[in-house]
Amino acid sequence: MINHQAAHHFRRLGMLTICAVYFVILVGGIVRASGAGMGCPDWPTCFGQWVPPTEESQLPKNYHEIYAERGYENTQFNPVKTWTEYANRLVGVTIGFLIFLTAWSSRIYLKNDKAIFYLSLSAFFLVGFQGWLGSAVVASNLQPFMITLHMLLALFIVALLIYVIARSQQQYLAQINSSQIPSLVKPAIICALGLTLIQVAMGTQVREAVDFIAHEHKYIGREFWRDSFPLVFYIHRSFSAIILFTNLWISWKIFNAVDKNNLIRRCCYLLIGVIITAIIAGITLDRLGVPPIAQPIHLLMANLIFGIQFFIYICLVFSSDKKIAGLKSGI
Repeated sequence: MINHQAAHHFRRLGMLTICAVYFVILVGGIVRASGAGMGCPDWPTCFGQWVPPTEESQLPKNYHEIYAERGYENTQFNPVKTWTEYANRLVGVTIGFLIFLTAWSSRIYLKNDKAIFYLSLSAFFLVGFQGWLGSAVVASNLQPFMITLHMLLALFIVALLIYVIARSQQQYLAQINSSQIPSLVKPAIICALGLTLIQVAMGTQVREAVDFIAHEHKYIGREFWRDSFPLVFYIHRSFSAIILFTNLWISWKIFNAVDKNNLIRRCCYLLIGVIITAIIAGITLDRLGVPPIAQPIHLLMANLIFGIQFFIYICLVFSSDKKIAGLKSGI
């Protein structure tokens, strides 16, 4: 028998960890939009120090030459960018502690549902790998492929944590009344998840292009960046309409099948709100000269869309499991 207080503690830690991962995605977006990715040109230290300097005078006089020899030419100390990147690393370390506590607290499920423990443990090791990958990103001098891989792994970790927490709540989710939801909705959500991944992949290509354009313009004259946007940007922009209408159709089918207090219906409200916010942020980037604040918001919303879609799918799976179990037992 699982201790209810311990189970509640596990769920709280898991949800806090999920929120922390989304927060680090937001901070990572801010780092990238502000060009602070190389604010700390080394790892795990920052300019050779565990606590970075606040003034250039605190660095060796020949630090330009030192980092040029390491492959980081034109390294210039900027306290704002340095501390922005340092804050990003601190948040990452915090996630490491949270995921460890989540994995440790999941041991209560070893007798009843071993998958919860082993998946939580897997998430812990993946976060460790994510930390190593972060160092590889710095070592690669912010190669676009490495940045994209780093972001996609964060997306996978979030999905894994969502599944683990949802599985620990399987009995509650099985009580959701989804019997009136058309059977076509579940494969439609799988399709929507695939479309979101395609959109995210195109979005990373656009971000890579914007990073290159920003570097070429020395992060000034943002109103002129749009003139250099690649073709994939316009495909990405148009594809957002497909994302919106696909999820509107799914939500409409769910709205017509369940009552207003149904958890899946409330998630659909949230999903549509996040999609609209992402589109507004994208329009802002397109029409208002790529304002820095819009980039991390757009990135965060894209990751939230995938997470909410995945949670809705898991809810349908567990509620479907209940209906199948009921049929088998003659209920």
